[in-house]
Amino acid sequence: MSETPKKGIKEQFNALRNLPGFFRMIWQTNRWMALGNMLLRLIKSTLPLATLYIAKEIIDEVIELSSGDPGGDAAYLWLMVGLELALAVVSDLLSRGITLLDGLLGDLFSNRTSVYLIRHAAHLDLYQFEDAEFYDKMERARRQTTGRTVLMSQVLSQFQETITIFFLGAGLVAFNPWLILILIVAVIPSFLGETHFNQQSYSLSRSWTPERRELDYLRYIGASDQMAKEVKIFNLADFIAERFGQLAQQYYLANKRLALRRAAWGSVFSALGALAYYGAYVFILMQTIHGAITVGTLTFLAGSFNRMQSMLQSIMNRFSSITEGALYLQDLFDFFELQPTIASPPSPRAFPAQLTQGFTFENVSFKYPNSERWAIRNLSFQFNAGEKLALVGENGAGKTTLVKLLARLYEPTEGRILIDGIDIRAFDLKELRDNIGIIFQDYIRFQIKAGENIAIGNIDYVEETPMIETAAQKSLADLVIEQLPKGYEQVLGKRFADGLELSGGQWQKIALARAYMRDAQLLILDEPTSALDARSEHEVFLRFAELISGKTAVLISHRFSTVRMADRILFLEHGQLLELGSHEELLAQNGKYAELFRLQAKGYS
Repeated sequence: MSETPKKGIKEQFNALRNLPGFFRMIWQTNRWMALGNMLLRLIKSTLPLATLYIAKEIIDEVIELSSGDPGGDAAYLWLMVGLELALAVVSDLLSRGITLLDGLLGDLFSNRTSVYLIRHAAHLDLYQFEDAEFYDKMERARRQTTGRTVLMSQVLSQFQETITIFFLGAGLVAFNPWLILILIVAVIPSFLGETHFNQQSYSLSRSWTPERRELDYLRYIGASDQMAKEVKIFNLADFIAERFGQLAQQYYLANKRLALRRAAWGSVFSALGALAYYGAYVFILMQTIHGAITVGTLTFLAGSFNRMQSMLQSIMNRFSSITEGALYLQDLFDFFELQPTIASPPSPRAFPAQLTQGFTFENVSFKYPNSERWAIRNLSFQFNAGEKLALVGENGAGKTTLVKLLARLYEPTEGRILIDGIDIRAFDLKELRDNIGIIFQDYIRFQIKAGENIAIGNIDYVEETPMIETAAQKSLADLVIEQLPKGYEQVLGKRFADGLELSGGQWQKIALARAYMRDAQLLILDEPTSALDARSEHEVFLRFAELISGKTAVLISHRFSTVRMADRILFLEHGQLLELGSHEELLAQNGKYAELFRLQAKGYS
């Protein structure tokens, strides 16, 4: 469990500074719903005083009429009863209207914030997603996209009840100001206690973020279609269940200790409040017995005192909840404040309509964040326009890292990359990536329709069926889709109803079609055919070579029989350029490439 500094009362008050920004977000979500909500609450805040006053009049009028007092007025009595009924109906309608607007506005806010979070996360750097601390921040932010309108409702309820207390307090002050003082003294201990325990709850929740992420992960791998075969074949169920149970029990015990202390002190503070109320109640009763006030006034004052005590208690406790919510809200704002380091320049250069020189690596080195090892070191070479370049090397040699640098998913730690002699950082990011078609070895199997799976390569054209079909033909995915019951409308994967799972080779043809969805000047295949046999992979690359005639391409494969089709082969070892040349040239050098090629050739002999 990671340690988190505990926040005191001062920090909790400071957290209220998040509320203006929060309400701006709510106002921007739907200003008319927000305004309507506030107006309904304002009207409802006046009803308790009116209801208590009418009840006082009814009681006094009933006593006068029942005692034969000539001052009694039956018509006035029934008028008051009618008004009380009207107020009850209006109060119910207002409550329903407030609940409705809270719910609708809450859904809209949650949806809007989730969309914003998705878009913001997409603009952040790739390396940030490879950092555990970033994932903790994102997880805390994600949890704030739902349920935050509870905070909105709490703040507005605070506003509503404060106005109500103002009106009720005026009546109590007119009778005896000491009653107000008794109320304040009664609720302060409870307020301080709730504030303290809300701070403790926030600290506990925040410090356990990594563990809760692990619990979510264990819950996922223990009941996932993607993990089911490994769980069964390796008998992992008990291991996963026991690990989940141990971690969940630790969190339960930590939360239990806090809950027990909170319940114990809450009981003490509640008893103090009850004593204060009944002390004031006895005082009012004595005044009534001695004829200082009427029974109706007794009812009005007792009701006002009771409601004020309840509302003040609620306001104090809710204030603690609001500060707690505002503390959590900081997590959302902190995430939105994260900015990418890789961004488009203020005045980007236009990307070349047609590459003439190609790509140049000048002393490029790259080190992953929080790593001491260089993934790429002092890499310099020229990659010509229209050239087919193959990258080879053992796992961890830096092949995929080089590709990510080309797509500017990473920024070189040292050196620079040029496109037609211009620094890659001078181009607009979107325009740069629009000119690169890339399929990684760890491509995603999206469990959506087959046509949409292909359109992911250029999602702006998801409705362009002819374009999708053409891409499928180029990758041979059309042969796969022809066998599907619903064709391009068939949902792939087993997560959803009527979905069909594909074989590894079929999935790869779908993924390859994504590369053909855009008219990119640079096409990159990063071992996306690893699930195919050698013959099938060779056929895919032959077709790939035919279809990209005149284009620039990068091929990554462990099969040397395939990469020999490239114009040149770049052999990487420990992130450094070891050999560079055509297949024949590298064989003639009799170096590392030639050694591995002959070893692999023996395996097929």
